[in-house]
Amino acid sequence: MAFAYRAGVLCAEQVSLEEIARQFGTPCYVYSRAVIEGNLARFSAALAGRRSLIAYSVKANSNLAVLALLARLGAGFDIVSGGELARVLAAGGDPRKLLFSGVGKTEAEIEQALRAGIFCLNLESEAELERVATIAARLGVRAPVAFRVNPDVDAKTHRHISTGQKDNKFGVAYADAERAYRAAAQHRSIELVGIGCHIGSQMASAAPFIDAAARILALIERLARAGIELSHIDLGGGFGIRYRDESPAPIAEFLDGALGVLAGRKEMLIVDPGRSIVGDAGILLTSVEYLKPGESKNFVVVDAAMNDLIRPALYDAWHEVRQVRETESAAAAGVYDIVGPICESTDVLARERELAVRPGSLLAVMTAGAYGMVMSSNYNTRPRPAEVMVSGGRATLIRERETVNQLFAAERLLP
Repeated sequence: MAFAYRAGVLCAEQVSLEEIARQFGTPCYVYSRAVIEGNLARFSAALAGRRSLIAYSVKANSNLAVLALLARLGAGFDIVSGGELARVLAAGGDPRKLLFSGVGKTEAEIEQALRAGIFCLNLESEAELERVATIAARLGVRAPVAFRVNPDVDAKTHRHISTGQKDNKFGVAYADAERAYRAAAQHRSIELVGIGCHIGSQMASAAPFIDAAARILALIERLARAGIELSHIDLGGGFGIRYRDESPAPIAEFLDGALGVLAGRKEMLIVDPGRSIVGDAGILLTSVEYLKPGESKNFVVVDAAMNDLIRPALYDAWHEVRQVRETESAAAAGVYDIVGPICESTDVLARERELAVRPGSLLAVMTAGAYGMVMSSNYNTRPRPAEVMVSGGRATLIRERETVNQLFAAERLLP
């Protein structure tokens, strides 16, 4: 295990989290390179022998070091903004392995993507088709596009991260997709290269994913009869991981099922994992500031807060919390809510956890590698934390801790 106790102290690979705290301070995100590499390898193994592309979903964790590591391992990328495009290119990502998704691409972002020579623009409306066609014609290029089709499949996940049903904002309605493709085929500045879908995040069962693949295949066959041939099928991501007591299906079960549905097809298969690559590869390391006993609850006040990790406040997400030192001398044992210093009642990282800690103790909020740092903010004028990558016995700073001066350096006083 990448995060395990050695001589009573929790370590990231071979490096003590106590040493990381001493060297880089807290709060601090810590990632395991070995876990990231191992998670990507599981996808590669499941797709072995099939023409495929693993397009990492940049929104899960967009640190340049993470992107560069994945690029070197041959991954492509799924992005949703011009900023993420710039990040991927800065990290050495190949634009020919890059898909641009998202419902609200601006004219500037579309031009940026076409000038970069990306693999595909995933269109989410017929209005977007018209915008892309106009920009491509002005630039004198043919825009490679696919439609993200909403297959109206329930991913059986949290309602805030379900994306494939007919009442979600994402994608072109399944019933309208054939018409959209026929319209796209009439544009000289458009090159139809594929079809895509994404039904939701944190899926535990492979069944909805396989069902979506079957519905997309049926649409592909109708398009072929209409003379529209496509070169890739993008089935999205959303593969679940374990935070608490979930039992998500193995990656191979998702992909074997989809490969079975698509058996004999010549199109390239694309998947867009994010959380399942980086989620369990990271922790948020934090220090105890105070123990605060209360009449109905006891609190551990730490130096991390909802601005550093918003998932518990946003989704009622559960994260395991481990003591970095298994046993603490002069520690107060009890059941605590773990809270931060933000002036919001929702600033709770974990509720009702059994701990034996004291001021100065270190805690690790586990499985925080996805949707952690990328969703952090500067609320209460709090600098965002440092990020560290551990590789074997070496810990490397991959993002410096922000300073307060940086937070208002771009602001101006009125004359």
